[in-house]
Amino acid sequence: MKPLVDGHGRPIGDVRVSVTDRCNFRCQYCMPAEGLPWLNRDALLSYEEIERLVRLLSAMGVHDVRLTGGEPLVRRELWRLVEKLSALDDVHDLSLTTNGYLLERQVGDLVRAGLKRINVSLDALAPDRFFQLTRRDSLQQVLDGLAAAQRHPELRPIKVNVVALRDFTEAEVVRFAEFARTEPYVVRFIEFMPLDADRTWSRDRVLPNEEVRAMIDAVYPLEPVGRERHGTSRRWRFADGQGEIGFISPVTEPFCGDCNRIRLTAEGELRTCLFSMTETDLRGPLRSGATDSDLEAIIRDAVWRKELKHHVNDPGFVQPERTMSRIGG
Repeated sequence: MKPLVDGHGRPIGDVRVSVTDRCNFRCQYCMPAEGLPWLNRDALLSYEEIERLVRLLSAMGVHDVRLTGGEPLVRRELWRLVEKLSALDDVHDLSLTTNGYLLERQVGDLVRAGLKRINVSLDALAPDRFFQLTRRDSLQQVLDGLAAAQRHPELRPIKVNVVALRDFTEAEVVRFAEFARTEPYVVRFIEFMPLDADRTWSRDRVLPNEEVRAMIDAVYPLEPVGRERHGTSRRWRFADGQGEIGFISPVTEPFCGDCNRIRLTAEGELRTCLFSMTETDLRGPLRSGATDSDLEAIIRDAVWRKELKHHVNDPGFVQPERTMSRIGG
């Protein structure tokens, strides 16, 4: 099958698959305290429908698959989907992004089913500040989940993602640097993006990664490792060789030029950019008898129209209707 390429000549190799819009946290940069109205169960793609779409995409060269949410581990028996996807010959990398709360009890089943890598979202290491941000008193459960994942050598590397917020993250920066130096995880700082449900994002709430890096470098000197093509993270290691830090800077250093990523929402909408203003329905055709050739044509047409770049830094930028929890990280 011909590779999947967009209208700007970029081959697509990575799909983020949201398995649910539900979440057991209420992080301030993502979801209101009272939560959001959830999708009905029959609106979600079934595991069989997800498998069919991933089989089709992977045959077109989309070899990297990441399961996201909401919080993917609240979807019942997620290991069943992992088992289906890991059995596909054209899926070369199968990973998961989670808040870690349910990880300790599920990680064994996920690894046995074929999960290869895991990213855990963790934005504060002080319990009171973790509660302030997530509105949940659950830091220890997340740390226990990370430790449980670490006991499985099949899951490497384990990454910890930290959303950097002005007037909040500054107090956590050195703490996370020490965490990266003493624990076997790769810590990555991610700039706050305008995908919050409360619509409170503004440029002055973004803590630029250049400032974060300078704060760490002043205490623990850093040296650059570089960035792989299609990798979103700029990697730095501690000069004394004790660990590594990554910086993902979609606001101050956009990496749209070689973006190779698409997204599938929990109810089967194809999104070609986090900040897309349009989506392409795949669930409708799936459930009305579309052939693989029909689906392939719909996907190729949508991807051909993939945006050249996001417009976060442009005058008149409009935040998409969907929030991060409803897109998939």
